[in-house]
Amino acid sequence: MLPNQQNGMEPQDQRNFIIAMALMIVFVFGYQFFVLEPQAKRANEAREAAQAEAGLETPVEAATPEPLEEVIKTVDEALTETSRVAFDANRVDGSINLSGAVIDDLNLKDHYRTVERTEELRLLRPANAPSGYTVGWNWFDGRDAIAGYRDNWTATEESFGGDNATVLSLEKDGLRFQRTISVDDNYMFTFEDSVTNLGSEPRTLMPIGTVRRYGGWKEFVDATDPGSSRKTGFAHQGLMGSFDSALTWRNYNNLFKGRGIKKAEDGIRVAETGGWLGLTDMYWMAALIPQQGEGFRARVRNLENHLEVLVQGASIEIAPGATETVANQIFAGAKEYDVVNTYQEAGIPRFGDAIDWGNILYYLTKGLFFVLNWLQGIVGSFGWAIIALVVLVKLPLVPLYNQSYKSMAKMKKLAEPMKEISERFKADPQRRQQEVMKLYQREKANPLAGCVPILLTIPIFIALYKTLYVTIEMRHTPFWFINDLSAPDPTAIGNLFGLLPWAAADVKAIPILGFVIGIGILPILYGVTMAGIQALSPPPPDPTQRTIMMALPFVFMFVFGGFAAGLVLYWVWSNILSLGQQYFIMRRNGVETQLDKLIKRLLGRGSSTPAE
Repeated sequence: MLPNQQNGMEPQDQRNFIIAMALMIVFVFGYQFFVLEPQAKRANEAREAAQAEAGLETPVEAATPEPLEEVIKTVDEALTETSRVAFDANRVDGSINLSGAVIDDLNLKDHYRTVERTEELRLLRPANAPSGYTVGWNWFDGRDAIAGYRDNWTATEESFGGDNATVLSLEKDGLRFQRTISVDDNYMFTFEDSVTNLGSEPRTLMPIGTVRRYGGWKEFVDATDPGSSRKTGFAHQGLMGSFDSALTWRNYNNLFKGRGIKKAEDGIRVAETGGWLGLTDMYWMAALIPQQGEGFRARVRNLENHLEVLVQGASIEIAPGATETVANQIFAGAKEYDVVNTYQEAGIPRFGDAIDWGNILYYLTKGLFFVLNWLQGIVGSFGWAIIALVVLVKLPLVPLYNQSYKSMAKMKKLAEPMKEISERFKADPQRRQQEVMKLYQREKANPLAGCVPILLTIPIFIALYKTLYVTIEMRHTPFWFINDLSAPDPTAIGNLFGLLPWAAADVKAIPILGFVIGIGILPILYGVTMAGIQALSPPPPDPTQRTIMMALPFVFMFVFGGFAAGLVLYWVWSNILSLGQQYFIMRRNGVETQLDKLIKRLLGRGSSTPAE
């Protein structure tokens, strides 16, 4: 099946074999490392610090609130400290803090923090609570906050949601603000502000939206979705947005090292025709969407106690006695494929790409999810959809696999002649290689034929690997004994696959030993099926190569133990189909395999060669 599975290997060929295996492993498992950007340079950090110290003359910098007190409150305690307007909509509930009119309390009704589904996922929380996360829109007159972070609004209603909206009001510095807040059937809030100039002079105002996250980034990410901070290579987490339909991103690690928005001058990036900007986790996002078709300015800063994203919308001029109305939006919710694409179709550029489809395999990953989503709609489960996907992937490759297995059958038949050549020309490696190649040509055998189908399926494997982790549709999706297709196999040897009373997660957490006894059913099945495929393949004559090949099923069994269960399910079913197809071709070509010998030993029949 692999180039190294031929007789008479030269030391150079052995070296090439080991290099090829290493490259394959790197190609399959190293993708996550290529999506991460290099760490920040000290020069950039110094430049950002200098800019902050200089105090750039830009309104987006003026939106920074005063440092907050040390966090000593629970979420429930923090929620009782200020006046609020509650909301209960189709897919979200929570409350708006009337101090600043910011959303700092938001739960997602259809998503849960853990797979046990006992606690609704809390996305936003007060700034003075652990892992605070807030978002809102304010108004500035130059560098002075008019409707700012600390200003107290009054509400006409105590709650809103569904088809209803709430109206907030604020009067300050000769201006009257009337804010109508509504939320749609998903996760989009609209802040429609009518501003009246009560004075005798014209006023120029600008809206500034803010997203703030408090504390260390791993802590606030894990507060929402436990364990997701350890999956940073699977999906982008950090700054995400679009400027004039051009995507921009920066991961949390770099943001906390002082690196701001890409292509920003003096820390500020400008859009001419619209876009959006916010902070995204693996599955969730809080984003500011100014009026589209207008320009905006934005920056991001790592301050003393929080990370801050600022978006300054287009300025408005209000004549004395006049009223101007501006509508800005906030997305706060789950990055569901259908939802984000609906908003993109409604006019928010590149919003569907808030899901990290990857760079190199962007179209394959996105297309693969589309196929999986379509199959799920037919078969009713993403688990069965993955199984059906394997069949769809393999069907076009059946002729190629058949040709590959026929070549491998020939290689199996040539094992004895090749061994004879190896012994005859043991002292002359060059002549031995020549004779082996003549044998290949005479028998029309191709030792490389088995590699082609594998190489064609590797991109599919990587794309599925990515899809299972970045799409929320897979999160907490059960199938058979699997409670979450996007998480590792929940079973373990250490609890006899659920028969013993302790949890598999506790078994896996045992230092060192847990790595062995924490292996689940699916990784074991993968190792067994991979070993079965190797038993049907021509064994390498070189002892070192043979040892490596025999060890690979066990190595990959433990490696796959940490992969998403849906990915391992895909590969197990693929191996089963390949095993059946390969065995059929081998038997059809009169080749007795190691599997045949094993079956005969188990049946106590001894060994015999099938009829040609």
